[in-house]
Amino acid sequence: MIERAQNFKVTNGENMPRFLSTLPLVTLLILGTAASAQETTTGTTETESTTQTETQAEGSTATGAASENAPQEEESAADTGLDMGKEVQEDPTYIKATYGDWDLKCFRSEGEEDLCQMYQLLREDAGNPVAEFSIYRLPEGQQAVAGATLVVPLGTLLSKEMQLSIDGGKPKTYPYSFCTMIGCFSRLGLSASDIEALKRGVEANLQIVPAQAPDQVVNIKASLKGFTAAFENASTIRR
Repeated sequence: MIERAQNFKVTNGENMPRFLSTLPLVTLLILGTAASAQETTTGTTETESTTQTETQAEGSTATGAASENAPQEEESAADTGLDMGKEVQEDPTYIKATYGDWDLKCFRSEGEEDLCQMYQLLREDAGNPVAEFSIYRLPEGQQAVAGATLVVPLGTLLSKEMQLSIDGGKPKTYPYSFCTMIGCFSRLGLSASDIEALKRGVEANLQIVPAQAPDQVVNIKASLKGFTAAFENASTIRR
């Protein structure tokens, strides 16, 4: 996850489940004995007296049994707080192959062919990640032969559109579509001529403007080494 432009750090978190203990069995036994005593009635005073005596005796027996079993019940209640663990979920994405500086990043799909897009994590000179660049193919017969997604850091000035150029050529501008906790997204449509330029090129340049310094620009380089092979193996995404 790429945070604000001044940090460029990746963070994540996970919530751990919490378990509840059950009501001790001795409590249920005591409640059941009291309920039975209240429901017992007779037509004579002698029977009522006998019933009360029996009830008291039963209560004493239950109390004695509860005292003997108390340590075992406490251990049983404590056992319910043990974490039995859980299976580690398989990562839905994986790197199928690497072509030069591009990864073929695929998404697992049950019963269907895995979809793959070419992907590159863009870094600054110090090696910190600053942007993500992914490209996928589109069906023939439309103006855009490929789609791309660029993710830039939060803190980017959104009113200044992103610029993309190849080997110092004339740049194109693209607006930002939306932002999330990950960063701000720009969704690009690439024509056949754009793809050919990327195949022939050596380096693409992404230019953004930081919100805290609107009079400055940040240039982010993307290597085009391995672009052709990665593009040929990318999946065609049908919308």
